[in-house]
Amino acid sequence: MPDIEAHITGTVWKIECQIGDQVQEGDTVLILESMKMEMPVEAEDAGTVAEICCAEGQAVKEGETLVVLA
Repeated sequence: MPDIEAHITGTVWKIECQIGDQVQEGDTVLILESMKMEMPVEAEDAGTVAEICCAEGQAVKEGETLVVLA
């Protein structure tokens, strides 16, 4: 199952999931802020959140793993 990666470089504005949560394809798992715009990051597959690899306020680069699904 693929990890959920940042689609842009930005800052983690809000994490919308917790470890153990069940997510469906298209669910928003967190919100990135870049250039004063808030952009949701969505799950591409259904699964269970196994690991959250970032924290609110953390700067992330495009392609960086944010959430691991099991």
